[in-house]
Amino acid sequence: MARINLLPWRETRRREQQKEFFTLMGLAGALCAAVVLLTHFEINGRITHQEKRNQFITNEIKVLDGQIAEIKKLDSTRQALIERMEVIQNLQAARPGVVHLFDELVKTLPDGVHLSSLKQTDNNIQLSGRAESNARVSSYMRKIEDSEWLAKPSLGVIETKDTELARISSFNMTAQQINPNIEEQEE
Repeated sequence: MARINLLPWRETRRREQQKEFFTLMGLAGALCAAVVLLTHFEINGRITHQEKRNQFITNEIKVLDGQIAEIKKLDSTRQALIERMEVIQNLQAARPGVVHLFDELVKTLPDGVHLSSLKQTDNNIQLSGRAESNARVSSYMRKIEDSEWLAKPSLGVIETKDTELARISSFNMTAQQINPNIEEQEE
């Protein structure tokens, strides 16, 4: 007798194929989910790493900004000290100027000329006085011009008055005080 399989083999085969299909679909879905999850973790890891780098750079920028502010503060302090040193040097260089000014006033003053007032503003000097004649005032101006500590005499007003005893000329003059030591350093 021949053996005939009366079992529904096609349905069994179809069930096995469906089972294999769903198993493969499940494996493919699990594999896709694993790839998506791994990709997600990798991207999040890179983002976290970049955020840490950005935070490090931001912190370093803050440190450098603090150092730059300190350097600017030191530069301004340095500039203030340099300006103070220059003022002190100028004062020390000009210190003997008053002594030289009075010495030169005495040296340049000719006989017959008397000073009644002296006013100094910066390097400008205003002189007022009396002289026995206009020629003595002219002589005084020439001596000022030849002086190494005084320069640029300029006669403002000269008035001549006759008195019972003599003729007296009242004058107002301006001159400039110079410091030959400072001028030599500037050249």
